[in-house]
Amino acid sequence: MQNPLTGQSIRFITTSQDSAGRVLEMESSFSHAGPEPPAHFHPAQEEHFLVLEGELQVRLQGRLLRLRPGQRLRVAPGQVHSMWNAGEARTTVRWTVLPALRTEEFLENVFGLAQDGQVNAQGKPGLLPAAVLAGEYAPEFRLARPPRWVQRLVFGLLRPLARAIGLPALVLRYAESRHPQAA
Repeated sequence: MQNPLTGQSIRFITTSQDSAGRVLEMESSFSHAGPEPPAHFHPAQEEHFLVLEGELQVRLQGRLLRLRPGQRLRVAPGQVHSMWNAGEARTTVRWTVLPALRTEEFLENVFGLAQDGQVNAQGKPGLLPAAVLAGEYAPEFRLARPPRWVQRLVFGLLRPLARAIGLPALVLRYAESRHPQAA
């Protein structure tokens, strides 16, 4: 799958289903320089990155790092981070998430929104879709800013509106074909 705005593509190697939820392993490529994504963290997951090609720009706990081929990085649960390709050459990383939880579904939905043009020029969804995603995938993904209490308040107020206009069905549909809901 590919995000046409950021140039990022992801190929799943080991899925949550393959590993009974223990691990999600991917190869992610950034075809060109892209914007720094929002700083975020994962409350109960750790991530491991191995740079295979190019250079990966990383902001980890406010510290800027540049990783080159062969270099590894571990992001512990709760560590605020963002990563992107800041150069013009392709960057490819091996990306492992432990445990997998529903990260695969989250990524499929975010990339699906981008492919359908439902995001802004930086690849970010609007406020109502973000409220849906924040509620659905809080165990997997949390924005570092604004403060959590502000996110809970704003997204909590917006989620009923999003439900009333049927937005969850539109925002969360991209993973449905691969992960049908239990009847």
